[in-house]
Amino acid sequence: MKFFVLAAVFAVAAASSYKAAEYAPKYEAKYEEVTYAPQPYSFEYDVQDKESYNDFVHSEKSDYNVVTGSYRVALPDGRTQIVSYKADASGYNADVKYEGEAQYPEEPKYKAASYPAPAYSAPAYKAPAYPAPAYKAPVYTAPAYKAPTYSAPAYKAPAYKPAPAYPKY
Repeated sequence: MKFFVLAAVFAVAAASSYKAAEYAPKYEAKYEEVTYAPQPYSFEYDVQDKESYNDFVHSEKSDYNVVTGSYRVALPDGRTQIVSYKADASGYNADVKYEGEAQYPEEPKYKAASYPAPAYSAPAYKAPAYPAPAYKAPVYTAPAYKAPTYSAPAYKAPAYKPAPAYPKY
């Protein structure tokens, strides 16, 4: 255990005195950001999938400074949401409109089926009878061995030798 503690102390001391090689080359990162002039664009797409009930349209166009566009989405309640937007230096402005009227189908009234009462009677169970446990307590007897006897140890008094005399310089 002392060895591991000593090794850990040595490792910490060695790590704090470590210096990187001074002859290693030093590199400087040269990064030049490339900026491109804004380009005008325009796109439009339309999705109409009757199986998944997806129906939406999105179109957008941009010149150098202003982005305009609109999209239409069929909502689950039967309405169509139409959003027209314009984004420029002053911010994002959206105009939201709805076509149609929300329709919520009436939920069908559910009536539980009625069944006649069962024609059989519940089984009759007897209360279980548990017999008292047949447990006999163990009998303990004194140990069969003899307890050891101890005698006090006898020590001799130490014999001291006189201290050696060292020459003084």
